[in-house]
Amino acid sequence: MLHSSLISLAVDDMQTQKTCPQADAPAGSRGLLTATVAYIVLVVAGLVALGTTPAATETGSHLVAWLREHRGAVQWCMWAFTISTPALAVMLALERRLIPSPYSDVFFIGGIAILVSSVVQSWFWAGLALHADQLEPAMARALLDVAVFFGPILTGATTTMMAPVTLLALRSKAGLPMWLGFLGAAAFVEQSIETITIFGSTGFTQPGGAMNLQLGAGLTLAWMMAFGLWGGLRGRALNPAP
Repeated sequence: MLHSSLISLAVDDMQTQKTCPQADAPAGSRGLLTATVAYIVLVVAGLVALGTTPAATETGSHLVAWLREHRGAVQWCMWAFTISTPALAVMLALERRLIPSPYSDVFFIGGIAILVSSVVQSWFWAGLALHADQLEPAMARALLDVAVFFGPILTGATTTMMAPVTLLALRSKAGLPMWLGFLGAAAFVEQSIETITIFGSTGFTQPGGAMNLQLGAGLTLAWMMAFGLWGGLRGRALNPAP
């Protein structure tokens, strides 16, 4: 029901943009506003359900014990992430119309990379939780070592997505507000620095640690929410539906 409602709202918005000249197009988008709220709520709910995950320094035995105790939490988190996919897809499709090409193309490529990466990471977590009572410590540790690099590698996609919008906003182009540019600049700088977690092994900068899951994820989600809500309330499509 949520999926079909989001798609229906997106189609309605695109048809409205198609029939109205750009100058007369109504500000805002019900589809974008709904998709943004749905996506943020589902992702935050999933992260809250999952809680604090094992660190990259934890032993395989500790990891197996954690998965057995939190098997249900992992599955609920992956379910929330799964059903958030259509909402993110609608967000990206409608947001790319708010900025001109080729900025919109770069933004969209970064957003799709985030969507695909999130799906791939979910495979590993859901697979680990499926037969948690039968996991071998060494196998569990090896699989999670792949999953924890979701955050460090994702920084390439997040910076690709944020950069074009941030550049336009800081230059007062495409009607984007300056405050969105400042927020995007802060998130972009943090995500660029966060690439060092690829080399981390312990502490704040370890893969899948606090820099990835708290600081970086918080700033990125805040920017995504800000852009989506602004677009849903005040944005005007520059690229009308064909």
